[in-house]
Amino acid sequence: MLRSYQDLEVYKRSYQLLLDIHKLSFTLPDRERFELSSQLRKAAVSIPLNIAEGCGRNDCVKEFKHFLSDSLGSCNEVQVLLNMLKGLCYIEQLLYQSFKDEYDILGKQLNTKINKWHNI
Repeated sequence: MLRSYQDLEVYKRSYQLLLDIHKLSFTLPDRERFELSSQLRKAAVSIPLNIAEGCGRNDCVKEFKHFLSDSLGSCNEVQVLLNMLKGLCYIEQLLYQSFKDEYDILGKQLNTKINKWHNI
């Protein structure tokens, strides 16, 4: 039985990625501080926040799925921003690939939750 959003594997993964993205954002050039860095952090933060908020509304499956869908949208947004960072040569290929792989897994986890979630 799920007691908390913190019990969800998808939350745990998204939270750890949030911490990693937050650290990465501060390594970007100063000129990107208010644009790419800020947008990257906001998108990464949105994922676990939406999972937590949706879980708090678990009495309504439709509403919880809506928050999971919002999380998936933010996951996709992070992936686009990571592509930009790679394209602008702000991150190395190995680091990019590591983040890409993790966000691919996270996206699949979110899709699975959205498609199979019935109740807590």
